Amino acid sequence: MNLDEIKYCPCTLAKGFDKYSPAALRLLFDRKKANHILDFNAPTVDEEAAEKLRQNSTTISISGAQFKQSLALERNKLRLTEQGEKGRYILKPRPVRPPFGKAEELPANEHLTMQIAKQAYGIVIADCALVFFKNGEPAYITKRFDYASDGRKITQEDFASIYGKSKEKDGESYRNYGSYEDIATSMKKYVMAYAVEVEKYFERIVFNYLFSNGDANLKNFALQQTKSGDYLLSPAYDLMDTSIHIPTDSFFALSDGLFSNDYETESFKALGFYAYDDFFEFGLRIGMLESRLRTILDKYRIKNQKVMTLTRSSFLTEPIKEVYLHHYTDRLQMLNNSFSRKI
Repeated sequence: MNLDEIKYCPCTLAKGFDKYSPAALRLLFDRKKANHILDFNAPTVDEEAAEKLRQNSTTISISGAQFKQSLALERNKLRLTEQGEKGRYILKPRPVRPPFGKAEELPANEHLTMQIAKQAYGIVIADCALVFFKNGEPAYITKRFDYASDGRKITQEDFASIYGKSKEKDGESYRNYGSYEDIATSMKKYVMAYAVEVEKYFERIVFNYLFSNGDANLKNFALQQTKSGDYLLSPAYDLMDTSIHIPTDSFFALSDGLFSNDYETESFKALGFYAYDDFFEFGLRIGMLESRLRTILDKYRIKNQKVMTLTRSSFLTEPIKEVYLHHYTDRLQMLNNSFSRKI
C-alpha cells in the first residue's frame, strides 16, 4: 500500500494517525518510539529478504504454511533477531506459498479481528499491530505475552501440549483433536478459578463462531501459570475470519465441534448450523450459570456498531471489508436463531 495514505493508527485503528499513536506506543513498546516501517522488503518481492526470513522463522497458522519471525526493538526500529537472541515481538508476513486465497489480506484480517475482540467485546488479547515492509506491504506483529515485564519467562502450555498431541506422533491433524467441551473439562483439572476463567473461554468460542474463525484449534488456547502457581487462560491470539481465505472452512476447527461424545442439540439437528440453543447448552454443560449465559449471549447476539466502525477503519481492501461485514451479519443471524429457547 501507499504508506503516505495511512489515516488510522496501525495498532488501535484510531483516526487521524499516519503512524503508531501514543496509545499504541504505550501498549506495544512500553512508551518507546517505534517506526511502523521496517528496513527491509517483504519476502514476496525480495528473494534475499525471503531467505533471511526463512532462516529466522518457524511455521504456524491456518494451514501450517504461514511463517513467523522474531523481532527486537533497537533504536526505535524493529529488526530481525540474531541467532540465540530472544525477541519480544513476533512478525507474521503474508504467506509465501499459497494454500489459501487472498493471502495479501491475512495480516489486516487478523489485526482487525483482534481489535474487534478487544475494543468491541472486552476480550483480553495479545497486543498487536500492523507493521509495513519497506515496499509498503503490511505484516502482522504481536508482542509476546509469555514474558513478564521484568523479562521472566512465563510458564505456558497450549492444549495440544496438555493432551500430548504432536504432528510427529498424531499426524497433520493433531491440533484438531476433540471438542471444545473437552478443553473445558481439562481446564477444570488445572484452573482453580474455573468459574471465572470458563466464562472467558466461553466468550472466545462464541466470538470465534460469530467472526467465522474456523481455525481455533488446540494450539490456539493456552494456560499460563501465575506467580502463585495457579493457572489462568492466556490472552486470546490468532483470531481471524478464516472463511475469507478458505471459503469451504468449517464452523469450528476441532473435529468434534462444540460437544463431546457426538452430542447434538435438537436445534442443530433441525437447522444444520450452530445457533443460540447450541451455545446455551454448551455453556450449561461446561458448568456456567444460566443467568451468566444469558448475559454473555445477549452481548454477542446484538449487532455491535463498534464492529462496523473498526472494519471501516481497518487496512483490509474495500471489497474485503464488505465481505468481512457480510460474514459477520450472516453469523449474527445464525446465532439469533432459537429452536426451543425463548430469547
